[in-house]
Amino acid sequence: MTSAAWLKEQPVAHRGYHDLNKAVWENTLSAFSRAVEAGFAIECDLHYASDGVPIIFHDEDLERLCNLKGDVRERTSRELGLISVGGTADKIPTLRQLLDLVKGQVPLVIELKGREADDEGFAEAVLEVLEGYEGKVALMSFDHWLLRDLKALNIPYPLGLTAGGNKPEEFEVHEKAMELGLDFISYFFADLPNPFITAQREKGIVVITWTVRDEKGQRHTFENADQMTFEGFDPRVSV
Repeated sequence: MTSAAWLKEQPVAHRGYHDLNKAVWENTLSAFSRAVEAGFAIECDLHYASDGVPIIFHDEDLERLCNLKGDVRERTSRELGLISVGGTADKIPTLRQLLDLVKGQVPLVIELKGREADDEGFAEAVLEVLEGYEGKVALMSFDHWLLRDLKALNIPYPLGLTAGGNKPEEFEVHEKAMELGLDFISYFFADLPNPFITAQREKGIVVITWTVRDEKGQRHTFENADQMTFEGFDPRVSV
């Protein structure tokens, strides 16, 4: 296993330290700069542009964030890099742009957003961009096929399962993923505590939560997990 202990050290800003898309939008270089300034780890989402470049964007389509129709994966990274996020000066960034901005100043927790049967080369492309980066990086996904792809590539970074749920049948699916030899779990905070997470923590697996939006959720996280992914408040001034 690759140590994921450093994930415990500081709160993780969900899609960067944005302001709930008022002036600073999620998954933008502005949100990432703000997280660096505050000293928070950064969580972000990756999709796979049509030219094989990992780009930072959460949704599969452009409508919510860019007020445009269309599938994000049907455009090249160059085309996406010209599109405004939320009508701001920020454009859709690539993973390379994030690395060039952060330069190891804070840790990165990167979620790969998969699309089954459309992810050939995705894992390899991410690792190619990360090669030689000097900074703490963890990779994670909801998508078991991407976790298998990454594991097969013997990645040098902590690898985690993104998940939620509190039903036995959901736990069975999660346990199957953990058989890959994963290093950490990012779990929906409101579904804690539960037997699956309790058992994983007893094995020494690091557990962070998503997505905490207030001090109540923060307290709940630290009663049941090791660290949180947060948005919408400043945990430096919280209880």
